[in-house]
Amino acid sequence: MIDRTVIKRDDTGMTELTPPASCPSSGPTPHAAGILASAARALAAERHGLGALTEALAEKTPLGHAFVAVVERVLHCRGRVILTGIGKSGHVARKIQATLASTGTPSLYIHPAEAAHGDLGMIGPDDVLIVLSHSGETSELVALLEYAARHDLAVIGLTAAPESTLARASRITLVLPRAPEACPMGLAPTTSTLMQMALGDALAVALLEQRGFTANDFGIFHPGGRLGQLLRPVHTLMHAGDAMPLGGLATPLSSVILEMTRKAFGCMGVVDEAGRMVGLISDGDLRPALHRDLATTRADAVMNPHPLTIGPDMLAQEALRVMNARPRPVTSLFVLDESGRPLGILHIHDLLRAGVT
Repeated sequence: MIDRTVIKRDDTGMTELTPPASCPSSGPTPHAAGILASAARALAAERHGLGALTEALAEKTPLGHAFVAVVERVLHCRGRVILTGIGKSGHVARKIQATLASTGTPSLYIHPAEAAHGDLGMIGPDDVLIVLSHSGETSELVALLEYAARHDLAVIGLTAAPESTLARASRITLVLPRAPEACPMGLAPTTSTLMQMALGDALAVALLEQRGFTANDFGIFHPGGRLGQLLRPVHTLMHAGDAMPLGGLATPLSSVILEMTRKAFGCMGVVDEAGRMVGLISDGDLRPALHRDLATTRADAVMNPHPLTIGPDMLAQEALRVMNARPRPVTSLFVLDESGRPLGILHIHDLLRAGVT
């Protein structure tokens, strides 16, 4: 008999899910120790594989020399980096391709079987191929390797078999060190795919550092999601034009209060005759001055002449850090151009609405 979850609905329309009696409880089970031991053995095996890869990737080792050659070859590539592989190696190739593309290396994944049915036409004469195969003898790669040889395309092989067909067909071969799979039968690709993935990440990081790839560049390729919001420049979030609370040096406090109330940023920027920002009046600056004659006291008498400001290309996440760095966090920042003229104002609520936290 199959246990089923029971759905109960009360008079209010609310539902309650009652798990079947056979569902395991959240507490420890008699098998917990064995389950966790299996997980620990798998992680230990994969940690050993990463350690072996780290040792193999040294300056004077064959893998180290090959890795440097691959980085230099990709840096000078005038086309794209084509990633390919089948099975688990294919999944890893897709991930490496996605990481390369997002960090400034034009790249494309091609499925080996589809390549043999027309997708070879996607490969250009200036492209570089990175081919993943643990055994180096994957039959689905034959047509692609023959095509590369016929058109004199650069092939970089990523394999654990230095004498394999893939290694012989490659101009540069990245040979993974031998390490036991985490699978107790030694059959399921686990440690080997982790090492492939790690080496692909190492390649992406080395390339982005050699190119001087910045957070601004990263933001261009990641406009969506929370990461995209963190990497947005503040000029895309700020309030500009008439929305800015501004006044001159001689503006009376009565007008300062009206401007701050109208614009609701909790502050007013003070500009000189050339339009350059020379001070700021915040709520904290204004309160101690309320005992003065509001009609005759000028803005320059109470302003902070050294306000905290930012530039238009600062990233949203950095702007939030600046706001929170002071002993008393600020809630608004004026955005200035190179000459010191206000371009806009950024409120912490703008960052929170954009998902920057």
